[in-house]
Amino acid sequence: MATTLSAPAFDKPISIAILAMGGQGGGVLADWIVAMAEQQGWIAQSTSVPGVAQRTGATIYYVEMLAPKDGKLPVLSLMPTPGDVDIVLAAEFMEAGRSMLRGIVTPDKTTLIASTHRSYAVGEKEMPGDGTADPLLVVEAFGVAAKRTIVFDMQTLAEKNGSVISSAMFGALAGSGTLPFGREVFEAAIKAGGKGIEASLRAFGAAFDRAQEGKPDKVAKKPEKDLPEPPRSVGQPQLDALLGRIHSEFPSALGPMLFAGIKKLVDFQDVRYANEYLDRARDLLALDRKANGEAHEFAFSQEVAKYLANAMAYDDVVRVADLKTRASRFERVRKEVGAGKDQLVYTTEYMHPRMEEVCGSMPAALGQFIEDRKGLYDFMDRFVNKGRRVRTGTVFWFAGLYMVSALKPMRRSMLRHKREMAHVERWLETATRLLPTNYDLATSVIGTRRLIKGYSDTHSRGEAKFDKVLGAVPMLETREDGGTWLKRLVQAALHDEKGKALDGALATIRSFAN
Repeated sequence: MATTLSAPAFDKPISIAILAMGGQGGGVLADWIVAMAEQQGWIAQSTSVPGVAQRTGATIYYVEMLAPKDGKLPVLSLMPTPGDVDIVLAAEFMEAGRSMLRGIVTPDKTTLIASTHRSYAVGEKEMPGDGTADPLLVVEAFGVAAKRTIVFDMQTLAEKNGSVISSAMFGALAGSGTLPFGREVFEAAIKAGGKGIEASLRAFGAAFDRAQEGKPDKVAKKPEKDLPEPPRSVGQPQLDALLGRIHSEFPSALGPMLFAGIKKLVDFQDVRYANEYLDRARDLLALDRKANGEAHEFAFSQEVAKYLANAMAYDDVVRVADLKTRASRFERVRKEVGAGKDQLVYTTEYMHPRMEEVCGSMPAALGQFIEDRKGLYDFMDRFVNKGRRVRTGTVFWFAGLYMVSALKPMRRSMLRHKREMAHVERWLETATRLLPTNYDLATSVIGTRRLIKGYSDTHSRGEAKFDKVLGAVPMLETREDGGTWLKRLVQAALHDEKGKALDGALATIRSFAN
C-alpha cells in the first residue's frame, strides 16, 4: 500500500523546474502542469530557457503556481531561484546532477524526480577515449543534495507503453504526492491535450505506480556486458565453418572475443575476410604460445582478437554509406523520435567529404595517381571539400549513398584498404618483434590500436597520436615496466584532443631514457 505524502505548504507559490532535451516533451509536460493547476482554480505560469541543439544542454522549463488569495493575483517568478525550488524533474540522469550543481536542488526543500537513462552529451562523445561522466557521483549526491528522490528508467517505461518520457515524468510527479491534486486531475490534463491520449495514459499510470513503490533503480557506472560464447552452429555452412575454427583452433578463453570479431568482419566485408582474420589470429597465437603466453592467460592473443578485428573493420566512406542506408537505422531513428506508423521522418545528415577520402575509395593505382599530381588534386578538392546537408529520406540522396555502399565488393582493391593493411602490418610487426623479450610491452603495443577510430579528421587525429605513441616503444624495450608506461601514454593520448598530456608523458619517458 502506497504511503500518502504531505504536499508542500501553500502559503507561497509551488515552484517546479523541468530539465529536458529536444524531443522529450518538456514543453508538453510544463503545459500539462499549468493546465492542471488552472483547471483547479490556481494561478500558474511557465517560462523556459532553451538549451543548445545537438545535446550540449537541456532546456529549463520553470513553473510556478499558487492558490488564489482574497481575489488578488500573485507575482510569480520567471526563473528558478537556487534554494527555493520545491520539485525538480530531470528527463536524463546527468541533468539531475547538473541541477544539483546549479543549486536548484536543496536538502531541506526539493523533491528530485529523475530518469536513470543516459543520453550522452557532445562533450562526453567528443573525447578521444571514454569521456562519459560517472553517474555514481550523482547517486552519491542524492542522499545529501535533495530532501527526497524518485529515480527510475522513465525512458524505457515510456517506450514500452508507446509514449514519450514526458508522460512518465508526469506520472512520477503525480505518484510523488508533492502536489495537492488527485490522480484523476492529472489524467484529465492528459485527456484535454487531445493527442496520443491512450499511450500517454498508459505511460502515466505505469510511472505513477512505480513512483509510489518508492524503490529506486540501481545505477551502475558502466553496465557490464559479457560477450556471448560462440555457438556451435547457426545453420549457415560458411558461418558454421568459422565457428568450427574458433572451437577447434583456439583456447576457449579467446572464443567470445573471436566470435565478436568474425560477426563484425562478416558484416563489414564477407566470410572470406573473417577467415583471414582467424588466419592471422591463429598465427599470432602460435607466437604467443612460444613466448609462454599460457602463463599470461594468453593476454597478448586476447588483445589481438579484439583490436585486430577493429583494425580490419575501419570506417571508410563505403562503411558510412552502408550504415546510413540500412533499414534498421531508419527504424531506430523512428523509434527514438517516437514517430507513429502514419508519420514521415526525414533525417538530415551533415557530411563534409575530403579529397583524401575520395582518392581512398578509388582503385589504388588511380587514387595514388591523383594524389601524386598536386594541381589535379587541388582542382578536384575545390569541388569535393564542402559541407553538405544530406536528407537520406529522399530518393536522390538515398540512391547516391546506396550506390556508394554497393562498392563493398571493390573495397579490397581501394587505396584506403591498401594503406590500412600496410599500417596494420607495421603495428603487428612491432608487437611480434617484442613478444619473445618483453611480453607485457608487446601486449600493450596491441592495445595502442584503441587510439584509432572514426573516419575523416577523427581518424587522422587518432592515427597521428597512435604513431606518436608507438614512436616511444624503442625507449621502453629494455624496461620491465615498459608495458605499464606504454599504457600510460595511451591514457594520456586519450585525455585531451590537443595532445598536451601526451607530450608531457613523452617528455617524462625521454628524461629517464637518456
